Amino acid sequence: MHWIALLPQHEPDRPGDPLALGWRALEFTPRVALVDEAVLLEVSSTERLWGGRDRLLARIFEQNRPQAIAARGQGATSLIAIAGLRLALAQSEKPREQTALPDDLPLATLSAARPHLPTLARLGCRSWGQLRALPRAGIARRFGAALVDALDRAYGERPESHRWLALPERFDQALDLPTLATGTPGLLWAVQRLLDRLSAWAGARQQGVLALEFEWTLDQRRLNGRPLPLHEQLVLRTAQPTQSSAHLRRLAGEHLARAKLAAPANRLRLRTLETAPWPGASASLLQGDERPGERLHQLVERLGARFGQERVLMWAPRTDHRPERMQQWCAAQPLLARAPRAAASCDAVAKSPSATGPAATGPAATDPAAAGLPAVDARLYPAWLLPAPQPLTV
Repeated sequence: MHWIALLPQHEPDRPGDPLALGWRALEFTPRVALVDEAVLLEVSSTERLWGGRDRLLARIFEQNRPQAIAARGQGATSLIAIAGLRLALAQSEKPREQTALPDDLPLATLSAARPHLPTLARLGCRSWGQLRALPRAGIARRFGAALVDALDRAYGERPESHRWLALPERFDQALDLPTLATGTPGLLWAVQRLLDRLSAWAGARQQGVLALEFEWTLDQRRLNGRPLPLHEQLVLRTAQPTQSSAHLRRLAGEHLARAKLAAPANRLRLRTLETAPWPGASASLLQGDERPGERLHQLVERLGARFGQERVLMWAPRTDHRPERMQQWCAAQPLLARAPRAAASCDAVAKSPSATGPAATGPAATDPAAAGLPAVDARLYPAWLLPAPQPLTV
């Protein structure tokens, strides 16, 4: 068996999340576990599928570029891998020979030995090998059987047991805020962390997010003598399925900037309301539709969140032979989300009696504003289009 231990990078504006890293690691092996501060991968049965151990490690680091990996460790057992990770993180001296592992590893890298480090240091034990050389019965009597059991598992003399990480069917995660959030900017730390988890979950599930809900728990029950709800919600919808945490973060930031908390919040929850299968990247040799920069539907969603969906419009075609009624302004976001259905609904609204009248006569027949069109002067109509029919001289 071969184990890899990973530790996510902690940054001030992007805290490391072992759970999100573990969900991304499920792409490479089904045997992933969270132990202490590390994400453990057992890759002996899958490394051949990725072209070997070195290529597998390169793919893991490339896949987790949005969330950098601070350190890694490898070994024949999970405890050796965790010890190597801690040794690399501390930048202390490394064993000179690979064959000396794990005897030369410091005792501080073994979790079960950490509570007893001062006593063991007075006994002259500073490495795994020195502790293992002591009588087993004496170690168990003085420090407990857990330390002896950990040594046996570290050296592969006893089987290891881990609780493997599994993806939930639906995403529903919550975080306690480090401090009370008196305004929506105080929620952004938890928003970033939850969206990283959502992106990892969606990538592992091959799902794209269409609708999600933020729910924060209020710390107070009454304010100025009036009762307060237990929770407040904010629902976000996207025109097309997405796995991009950056786009969702910008969209959430636009909505949260306009929201107000009724009272300080102490907990934030994120759950998905609607998802769709993710098509994935095309492997065609032909040039695809991918273009650099922000996509149209993402721009429309951000503008709709900032100015209101009813203020962001797009032209929609209509099934009408009259030039002035062949197109109409409609809300852009539903039009991009369900193009055929949205166009049909827009066409139905334009053809409703309230818009055109029973027989499409009167002001609605000649006035575009009465027919549901925007009241603007610079309409791109043909120059020969007349306000009313004119008889032809034959």
